[in-house]
Amino acid sequence: MKAAVFQEVGAPLTIEDLELDGPRRGEIRVRIVASGLCHSDYHLISGHLPGRGLTVLGHEAAGYIEAVGEDVPDLKVGDFVVTSFSAYCGECADCQTGHNHRCEVRPRAPVREAGSRLTWKGKPVWQAADIGGFAEEMVVHYRSAVKLPGNVPPEAAALLGCGVLTGAGAAINGAKIRPGSKAVVIGCGGVGLNTIQGARIAGAEQIIAVDVNQAKLDMARKFGATAAVMAGPNAVEEVRELSGGGVDFAFEVVGSPATSRDAFAMLRKHGTLLLIGMPAMGAEMSFPILEMLYKDIRIIPSGMGDVPFQLFLPQLARYYMDGRLMLDELVSKKIALADINEGFAAMNGGEIARSVIVF
Repeated sequence: MKAAVFQEVGAPLTIEDLELDGPRRGEIRVRIVASGLCHSDYHLISGHLPGRGLTVLGHEAAGYIEAVGEDVPDLKVGDFVVTSFSAYCGECADCQTGHNHRCEVRPRAPVREAGSRLTWKGKPVWQAADIGGFAEEMVVHYRSAVKLPGNVPPEAAALLGCGVLTGAGAAINGAKIRPGSKAVVIGCGGVGLNTIQGARIAGAEQIIAVDVNQAKLDMARKFGATAAVMAGPNAVEEVRELSGGGVDFAFEVVGSPATSRDAFAMLRKHGTLLLIGMPAMGAEMSFPILEMLYKDIRIIPSGMGDVPFQLFLPQLARYYMDGRLMLDELVSKKIALADINEGFAAMNGGEIARSVIVF
């Protein structure tokens, strides 16, 4: 099968013919029909995050099950599924308390101790996030996949597993936005747009978008932002003025200590700051503790939407079918696997919301 292979930091991905093993116990083999390009993938290409050598990147995949290993409940050949790298064991303390997105065990496939399921010229090739969605097929643990109704288009469904889950989940579940609340979203890329959507669905009265890119601010308005502010030295003052003294919820979707401090400064008393953006390795940030105490401000790190994906993805699909969640509009461009490097260039240039590989 063909796959886009990461070989070294800073180098373009190459399209290669790989061998893929069949599914083992607890695993499924999926024919991929759509796979989204995500900034998290590029963090590995750029060296922002550490890698493991030869790797097939990609974790937002949608496709049809072709084979099922032993001990796989509820899924069968022909089912349409989407992936998420928040696999869970169902037995640890976090899973038992409804926080399986923070599972301590994560029974991902391929099981690391058993070796890679992929080989290229006799060499093992790893699957990023134990998914490896930039390929024609993949073998994953069944708890990395969720069955969805077939009337959700694959190119839209693929985005649910990370970008939509992370952004919308942070607003709906992590922040628990109340109807009539005021919110600001700093960073209006793929995740930020979905944070805006989540805030809209949750009933926020005012949603202020902040970004350095005017095109992204224009997109933010289409997805539900009621106001837009160009990022810069005056952004905090503008947001506080627009919101009448500060917002109830601030979402930082950049991963920058500087914008995190700005988000903190945009809050009113009893406000909540959610940190969503992925910072650089070793990055640190600080906040004025006395002001936090005086204003009763909460700071919450929000990973993968702080939500059990196996329950939330079907809910997001229902929002889409009800016309409340915009997915088709997120797909700015459909590309072939061979055009993956150009797709990442467009993403980094801020030209588009999301690119999706269609097989």
